[in-house]
Amino acid sequence: MSLLFPSPFAPEDVDILRGVLASWCVERRIDPNSTEANFAASTAIDLYQSGFNTSEKLLGALRSHKAL
Repeated sequence: MSLLFPSPFAPEDVDILRGVLASWCVERRIDPNSTEANFAASTAIDLYQSGFNTSEKLLGALRSHKAL
C-alpha cells in the first residue's frame, strides 16, 4: 500500500523555486548537488512560504540571507 501526500506546491511554485536555486548556484559557482545547495534549497522553500513568492523577491532574499 502506498501513501500519496498532496504537494503543498503547485507546478508554478516548483518552477520558481527550481529556477531561482539554479540561478543562485550559478552566481555562487556552487554545484547544485552539493550540501550547500541543499541547504539553500531548504532556505528557499522557507523564504517562499514566508512571502518571497516571486522569482525576483526570492532571489533577492537568497542573495542577502546571512547563513548562505
